[in-house]
Amino acid sequence: MKVRKGKKEDLPRVLELIKELAEYEKAPEQVENTVEMMEKDGFGENPVYGFFVAENEEDSIVGISIYYYRYSTWKGKRLYLEDIVVTESERGNGIGKKLFDRTIQQGKDSGCTGMVWQVLDWNEDAINFYRKYYQAHLDAEWINCSIELN
Repeated sequence: MKVRKGKKEDLPRVLELIKELAEYEKAPEQVENTVEMMEKDGFGENPVYGFFVAENEEDSIVGISIYYYRYSTWKGKRLYLEDIVVTESERGNGIGKKLFDRTIQQGKDSGCTGMVWQVLDWNEDAINFYRKYYQAHLDAEWINCSIELN
């Protein structure tokens, strides 16, 4: 199993894994992203995200980590982990940990002061993953907010 930087030709499989995550989170109808959008946004003139893929021994992509940079007025440059997805049949094999570690390293390599992410309050497996391996601070104080712009 290896983790490497994502490439444009990985995007169809990346989108499949994103849709698998949406199914798991009981919101498949909310995925509006396309391979074309991901190509433009990740490989265009001003990329807004990056990603890593985890490949098994057959070079099949079985996991992804998608990240981007944000700025905290209190902390400075931060890496935001948008999603880690490991295909269901491969969960429990250490792939999520390898992706998480590689994403943390990306933050360190790019001069970030930390990494932030969200986890659904009902996703006990993910919550336990973050607590077990990283003793992460899980903050229940903040409320997520968003506005659709299209």
